[in-house]
Amino acid sequence: MKVNITRQDLTFYGLQVAGWLAFLMVPAISAFIATQSWTGAMRAFDVNARIHWSSAAIYFVNTLILVPWGYYRGRRWLFWLGNAIILASLAYIFFYNFNPQSFIEHIPDERHRQYALSSFYASAFVAMFMSAALAGLALLVHHVRRSMVIKRQLKEEQQKRTEAELEWLKNQLNPHFLFNTLNNISSLVQIDADKAQDAIAQLSDLLRYAMYESRREMVPLQGEVEFMRNYIELMQLRCNDKTEVNVQTSVVNGKMEIAPLLFISLIENAFKHGVSSSRPSKIDIRLEQNADELVFTCDNTNYPKDDADRSGSGIGLENTRRRLELMYKGRYDWEQSLENDIYHVRIKLWH
Repeated sequence: MKVNITRQDLTFYGLQVAGWLAFLMVPAISAFIATQSWTGAMRAFDVNARIHWSSAAIYFVNTLILVPWGYYRGRRWLFWLGNAIILASLAYIFFYNFNPQSFIEHIPDERHRQYALSSFYASAFVAMFMSAALAGLALLVHHVRRSMVIKRQLKEEQQKRTEAELEWLKNQLNPHFLFNTLNNISSLVQIDADKAQDAIAQLSDLLRYAMYESRREMVPLQGEVEFMRNYIELMQLRCNDKTEVNVQTSVVNGKMEIAPLLFISLIENAFKHGVSSSRPSKIDIRLEQNADELVFTCDNTNYPKDDADRSGSGIGLENTRRRLELMYKGRYDWEQSLENDIYHVRIKLWH
């Protein structure tokens, strides 16, 4: 079976080896500080290592074999069986191979012998309990590590899903924008061919921005404002004299960055649902920048489409809200209302 050892594995096991070495070195360091003698320090290390070598062995048998290859590989019986064998071996050593009676037979006083025998049994049970505790410690260390790895992997996977979803949403915006604008120019061709030609040139500039600039995660605010103004002018081509369009922008720092094409869907909706060919229509669009805050507001008359008209059916609005949640989570306010046949939407962003 091929075993792949990663850098994270080497770090994980290396830290544990270093921890045990530090534990074994504590008496040696204390002895050297007290006596300034290397011989005394080595003697203290030797004594401590003789006492605790079995504990270290039990821990590393669990952390290297029984936990990763048994407990976490669907063979938990191997973990329990291995530790049962370790406990049985300790019991054999203490109670059979090392006869407690031979340990106390040289003590003449009966009371002292009973005390020594009790101490012996207590030491045996403490050693067996420590063996079980070390197995539990090895399992706990692995569990903590696995939890951290799973948490990191989930975070990375969530990041990948978020990036993929953002890319999908941006790809949805461009065809939607193109579809609506081409409909406008198609209507204009029958009315004024020269104006239609100029509109096609203007559309070319807009598409160049939408195709290349929108590939970036963030774009300068000034470029986005220019795109919005050009787009609004293009949308106005199909409006008659019954439609009033007001646009106000107040940009202090044009280098401030913003998600590309973030407000275009709201402008599309304003023209799709707020303009009537036979009734007075009004669209007010405002974009205001104040320090690190940006406020977009759009108010328009509301003329709902019938069920047969699927243009502007809501996908753009849903995409806008989803993009805000993904890119500005905790840093935006969304306000939406419909009162007295006026549809109102307001988005506030801050850094």
